[in-house]
Amino acid sequence: MKRKLIFLLFSLIFFLKSNAQCAMCRAVLESEEGQGAAEGINDGIVYLMAIPYILVFGIGYIVYIKFFKTKAST
Repeated sequence: MKRKLIFLLFSLIFFLKSNAQCAMCRAVLESEEGQGAAEGINDGIVYLMAIPYILVFGIGYIVYIKFFKTKAST
C-alpha cells in the first residue's frame, strides 16, 4: 500500500510539471517574443489531456463502490 501511495504522489507531481506541446506548436511558439501564448497553449493541452483520465477514474470508482455495496448486502 505504501508503494502505491508513493507512486501516486510522484505521478501527480510529474503530471503537473509536464510539457505537453506537440512539435509543431513548440516550433511556432518558440519564435514568439514573450512566452505568454506558449504557456497558455501548454496549460490548455494539459487540461484537455487530464479530463478523460479523471472521467475514467470517476466511472471506475463508482463501479467499484456499487460492486462492493451489492456484494456486502447479500
